[in-house]
Amino acid sequence: MQAYKGILTALALAAASGIASAADEVVVYSSRIEDLIKPVFDAYTEETGVKVSYITDKEAPLMARIKAEGENTPADLLLTVDAGNLWQAEQMGILQPLDSEIVKQNIPPQYRSSTGAWTGLSLRARTIVYSTERVDPKELSTYEALADEQWEGRLCLRTSKKVYNQSLTATLIEAHGAEKTEEILKGWVNNLATDAFADDTALIQAIDAGLCDVGIVNTYYYGRLHKENPDLQAKLFWPNQQDRGVHVNLSGIGLTKHAPHPEAARKLVEWLTGEKAQGMFAAINQEYPANPDVAPSEEVSAWGEFKADTVPVEIAGKRQAEAIMLMDRAGWR
Repeated sequence: MQAYKGILTALALAAASGIASAADEVVVYSSRIEDLIKPVFDAYTEETGVKVSYITDKEAPLMARIKAEGENTPADLLLTVDAGNLWQAEQMGILQPLDSEIVKQNIPPQYRSSTGAWTGLSLRARTIVYSTERVDPKELSTYEALADEQWEGRLCLRTSKKVYNQSLTATLIEAHGAEKTEEILKGWVNNLATDAFADDTALIQAIDAGLCDVGIVNTYYYGRLHKENPDLQAKLFWPNQQDRGVHVNLSGIGLTKHAPHPEAARKLVEWLTGEKAQGMFAAINQEYPANPDVAPSEEVSAWGEFKADTVPVEIAGKRQAEAIMLMDRAGWR
C-alpha cells in the first residue's frame, strides 16, 4: 500500500511539473478559494494568452508543500492572506525577491516585504463593529478603549488562534510595548460576553442577535453579511482616528524560490498590482485595493473613509510569536 501511495505521489508531482513546464503558463498555490481568484486569472489569460493554473488549500499545507518540493516545485507563486503568513513563508526560505520596479511603483512600501519577497494585492481593515441599537458611536474611540469597564459583558472576540488577531496584537505591541499590550488584552478578555468565536461572521451575527454589543472583525466579513441582509443591525466604526489609525492587513503574493518560470510569474504579479486587476481583485471579496491609485468598489466606499495605520504590515510577522505568547497569558483562547 505504501509503495502504491508513493507511485501516486510521484505521478502527481510529475503531472504538476508537466503543467509548469509550459512557457505560456504560470502555476499559483493559493490559500484563497477559487471563486475569489478564478475571474482575475481568467481576465489575465484573456488579455495575455498566458494560462494561470492554481492549486487551493490552507496556507500552512501549501507552504509546507513548497518547502518539501524544493527545486522540483511546480509552483511559481504563493498567494495567501495576512502579512504574518507571508512573513512566515519568507522565513522558511521558500520565496525570492520579486525585483520589480512596477510593483514598487504600484504598491506602497508598508504593504510590501522590506526584502522584496512579497507584495500586498488587496487590503482589509480589522476594525470595530457595533450594534446600532445598543451603542452610540460617540461611545467608541480606540481598540484600547474596549478594555474599559463600560464594555464589561458586552464585547465579542474571535479566537486568538486566528492569524488576523495575532497580527492585530503584534501591531499593538509595536505601538505600546509588551506590558501595556498585555494589560489591554486582559481587559478585553475580562469584558467578553461569551467565549471567543471561530469566525468573524458568527461574531457579527451575535451582535445582531443581541448577544454582545461590540466586536473586532475584518471588513469584508461585514460586507458579505450586509450584502445578504441590508437590514443588518450592526455597523463598522473606524477606531484610533486621532492617533495611529485603523489596523490594516492584506492578501498578498510571493515569488517562490525555485519558480520554474520567474519572469512569467513576475509579469503576472505586476499585472495583479495594476489598475484593472486591482479593481477586480478587491471588489470580488469587498476589500480595498493595495494600489492607492485605484478606488474601492461602490459598496466598500459606502462604509466611509478612514485613516489607516502606516506601520509596515510585516511587523505582524516579526512580532507574531510574542503576540501569541501575550494572548495566551491574557487568557484569550
